[in-house]
Amino acid sequence: MNTPESLKARIGQEIGVSDWCLIDQDMIDRFADLTDDHQWIHVDREAAAQAPFGGTIAHGFLVLSMLAKLSASADLQLQGAKMGMNYGFDKVRMTNPVRSGSRIRGRFVLRDIVERAPGQWLTTTAVAVEVEGQSKPAIVAEWLGLQFTG
Repeated sequence: MNTPESLKARIGQEIGVSDWCLIDQDMIDRFADLTDDHQWIHVDREAAAQAPFGGTIAHGFLVLSMLAKLSASADLQLQGAKMGMNYGFDKVRMTNPVRSGSRIRGRFVLRDIVERAPGQWLTTTAVAVEVEGQSKPAIVAEWLGLQFTG
């Protein structure tokens, strides 16, 4: 567990790299059903095979939502934290599509930690969602998290 001081000492450092996570067509189809976003580039294998990406791609919001899973490897938990929550993003860019059948992972760098109110700690984390075998990340983001201690 981290103290605020120990996290402050790690600002600018990589704090975690997740395991690889498969984004397959079944996951994409289930996300399409859940969000009612059945755009052909995500779910129509035949049409997508003729498109510039050569096959179906994951929804950008699906890949973004995977940060919850991928962030388990990021060592951000504060000692005595009773609860943590997403606070939003300062920046999100979806820079590279994720083809069905690809594996992704998250790379996390702590940018800042600030006490907003007694026992409320706001972290800013730079995130890159990498696609296995590709040099360009799928997503780059500045992610905000809020932890409640005490």
